[in-house]
Amino acid sequence: MTEQRKRLKQIRRCVVKLGSALLTADGAGLDIGVIQAWAAQTATLREKNIEVILVTSGSVAVGMQRMARASRPHALHDLQALAAVGQMGLVQTYESAFQAHKLHTAQVLLTHDDLANRKRYLNARVTLNTLLGMGVVPIVNENDTVATDEIRLGDNDTLAALVANLVEAELLIILTDQDGFFDKDPAQYRDARLITEVRAGDPALMPMAGGSGPFGRGGMVTKLNAAERASRSGTATVIANGAARDVILRIIQGESVGTHFQAAQGRIAARKQWLAGHIQVAGRLVLDAGAVKVLCESGRSLLPVGVSEVQGDFSRGELVACVDTQGKEVARGLVNYNAKEASLIKGYSSERIEGILGYIDESELIHRDNMIVL
Repeated sequence: MTEQRKRLKQIRRCVVKLGSALLTADGAGLDIGVIQAWAAQTATLREKNIEVILVTSGSVAVGMQRMARASRPHALHDLQALAAVGQMGLVQTYESAFQAHKLHTAQVLLTHDDLANRKRYLNARVTLNTLLGMGVVPIVNENDTVATDEIRLGDNDTLAALVANLVEAELLIILTDQDGFFDKDPAQYRDARLITEVRAGDPALMPMAGGSGPFGRGGMVTKLNAAERASRSGTATVIANGAARDVILRIIQGESVGTHFQAAQGRIAARKQWLAGHIQVAGRLVLDAGAVKVLCESGRSLLPVGVSEVQGDFSRGELVACVDTQGKEVARGLVNYNAKEASLIKGYSSERIEGILGYIDESELIHRDNMIVL
């Protein structure tokens, strides 16, 4: 048992993401037995005063099974309709499984819009914390029935990471139909090797990731991204096979199960977690090398002089990405000027702002308190 694994024995709060392939036995219908096993493990954790939030996939997959659809549709209205059909069976199954252990569950449906809006983000945070305080097991899913292309989270791996950030969980467990993360696709290569310990965000991992099956939309790429996103708030991640015996309990006991992604950094302030959690940005600021160095090494505010290009049509107070000349995102934050104003003052010192615009709101384009360096 490594030192990193030993630390998992001391966690008090975790988020567990359950994949569609496991829930639906690859499209054969809901696997009641595996859901009951997860409920039993969660009940054991609750007895040890470990709080658990479940993030579930499966509403669309269950809807496909109920409506005898062999392939996942692409049209948004079809996905929304299937999610509405499938959500009924999914919630009923979870409720029955947890009631057998005298545990109450609560359904929480979220979209990116809920987490991008500061007020609703805080409301979701308070609600989840209140439910946990009441001893309830929250069952979280993306609100597929009303989400649109512009606001949908895109996959429940991402949703799980955002929820882990939201409630400041110490551990994110992503359960899938694979034993963990391999150096190559084990379905195609017999010599594929399971990686047991790695640092979240390691760029060497992405080329090893594969695709996703017909009933899921995640694949290993989104799981890697989720582990990196979770690590921004100091959350470790384990990807493991959800069908393995007592997998959740064994992970939290420190066993070498699946792939453990060590958090790349310590915890960050709640406001900056919110900034980091946004999936969409309103625009981009291209920074010169000097500005990139100042942000990354000194953690200072972004001044107009360091901006070489303004992209997008954003308003004052919206979230924008700060990228280097190669397009790599290095930071993001709430901008003090709209896109037109930013375009006029880019490349100039702060002392020139009033002369150019005829007024000055802030000397910084983005203040460091409203920025997170990635």
